Amino acid sequence: MKKIKDKAIKGVLKAEEKFDTLSFKLRRKLGMIGPLHIVTYRSYGTPNRLYVKGRVLEDKGITVSEENDTLWENLLNMYRRFQSSEIPNARVQLCLENQVHEITTDVEGYFVLNLEPKKPLVLEDIWHTIDVKLVDAPLEYDGEITAKAHVLVPPPDAEYGIISDIDDTIVRTGATSMLETGRNVLLNNAHSRIPFHGVSSFYKSLQLGRNGKRNNPFFYVSSSPWNNYDLLYHFLELNEIPQGPLLLRDFGIDESKLGHSDHMSHKYKEIENILITYPKLNFILIGDSGQQDAAIYREVVKKHPGRIMSIYIRDVNIEKHTQKVEKIVDELKADGKVEMVLVKQTLEAAEHAAKCGYIFTEELPEIARETKIDNEGDK
Repeated sequence: MKKIKDKAIKGVLKAEEKFDTLSFKLRRKLGMIGPLHIVTYRSYGTPNRLYVKGRVLEDKGITVSEENDTLWENLLNMYRRFQSSEIPNARVQLCLENQVHEITTDVEGYFVLNLEPKKPLVLEDIWHTIDVKLVDAPLEYDGEITAKAHVLVPPPDAEYGIISDIDDTIVRTGATSMLETGRNVLLNNAHSRIPFHGVSSFYKSLQLGRNGKRNNPFFYVSSSPWNNYDLLYHFLELNEIPQGPLLLRDFGIDESKLGHSDHMSHKYKEIENILITYPKLNFILIGDSGQQDAAIYREVVKKHPGRIMSIYIRDVNIEKHTQKVEKIVDELKADGKVEMVLVKQTLEAAEHAAKCGYIFTEELPEIARETKIDNEGDK
């Protein structure tokens, strides 16, 4: 049975790859591919190894959102994001401290490179910049096409790391309702998307920690597709939420996803990679009750005992989901492994973090103030 399943999966993957290849050749033959650009994704690494990811695409002219953008402009930008024309077999050059590497994009235009510096990085800043340049492509392009990749390397004196979901944890998306999710995703932009009360000040207090150096690293793991990267990055920036690597998922077919829960397998794998990369760093996990965050985090606790300090789960107020989380809360409590806290508001999580000594108690009034202002704005 397993052999039949594996054969079917390989057949689907091969068919998708063949379709992508033929589609690209047809678009190129018909002259339907416009100017190219390189999209880089914020990633992470260590002083001795950096993980770099990006994509070579046709430039669809996606505009940076403004407060007064119309619904039509939002919808048009979203259409452009998902109508991306990827450029396979393009050669990309990456340069870090005069060390040059080259890599070829895959059938969906992605390039992924584990870069090893000749000398360990000097950690003067948590972010390190890599110059990226397109050096060859299977079609003609004008001028020099460049970009910069940004890689986070936590300093040795970071107290802990924070791994957070995005949808229905930071931003209201209604992920439990396809209709509400579709409306929020398609018709809103980075300005009109609404963050949950107090998230900005709470996350900044976690980044600050107790050493006052504001160097605790954030990692955002989401089931949103890479197509939405620019939208989510801009949202974090506008709402003054600490920047960190955005670890999203491929919108296409992937061997690791077929036959599994996409949300579960993707998020667990990304969290696992982070914990393996930083074996001496403990973490706080933040998610919501809307999907499977609690179940995923329980598995992380089991696989990595002693590495998770606390877990905060935002209650999306759907009874059947809340009940599932409550069972996991009780299970973890009985095992005495880690405390999972189910909260209605961000302030509850902040108060628990202060009680545990993760953040300064002096940060709570600002979080409470932000929560109150936002709540009043909803009325």
